[in-house]
Amino acid sequence: MVNSVANSPASVLRMLVSPEQRAARVADRQKLASAEKPTPAESGQASAAGQPGETGFAAATASVAAKAGAIASAESGLSPEDLRLIDQLSATDRQVRTHELAHMAAGAGLAGGATFTYQVGPDNQRYAVAGEVSIDTSPGGDPEETIAKAQQIRAAALAPADPSSQDQKVAAMAAQMASAARLELAAQERAEQQTPVPASEARGSAATAAYQSVAAVGDGAGLAGSGSAGFGSAGFRALA
Repeated sequence: MVNSVANSPASVLRMLVSPEQRAARVADRQKLASAEKPTPAESGQASAAGQPGETGFAAATASVAAKAGAIASAESGLSPEDLRLIDQLSATDRQVRTHELAHMAAGAGLAGGATFTYQVGPDNQRYAVAGEVSIDTSPGGDPEETIAKAQQIRAAALAPADPSSQDQKVAAMAAQMASAARLELAAQERAEQQTPVPASEARGSAATAAYQSVAAVGDGAGLAGSGSAGFGSAGFRALA
């Protein structure tokens, strides 16, 4: 009984359609199907030109990607150019932050926090496009401590996978700092062996000359005088 009730409307509808109307509908469906199929000339056009046409999975993937991009653009109200710029800014932000984190990790105990320069994207979000980490470059309490400190400074400067030219400059300053400490250590050893020259005087003159040579490498500020320097993707900056 249920089946007969469910089928009765369809039977009524079929009785209301005349044979002429049914034939016209069949013809319309055939025309629509033939219009959707590519003609032999169209299907062979790409091969004749020597360029394979996009079919199957490749064509479907391209269509889905195009639709996804159009939907994302429409939903965000941003143009495709804006979306590409946002992708570039996002990549730069990740690179800059990774760069500065490498400085901070290798310079633990000597390096300060990172400071960033930002650019506002089309989506009104801030993206880091440059950064800097400060690090203590003052000499240690004795030559051995200064040498160890200089080695850590150099390692921190060269820690990122892509050290900048300014990072290289800080690394060179650290090498000079270690050289000065070695000169001071050698002067102390000579002073201990030569009694006529007071040890304190020998150490003072050697250390002064060594650190003055290192200060000349600085960017407008002495290494020992400034007490700290900066390195990072934004470039070197001596800090007062």
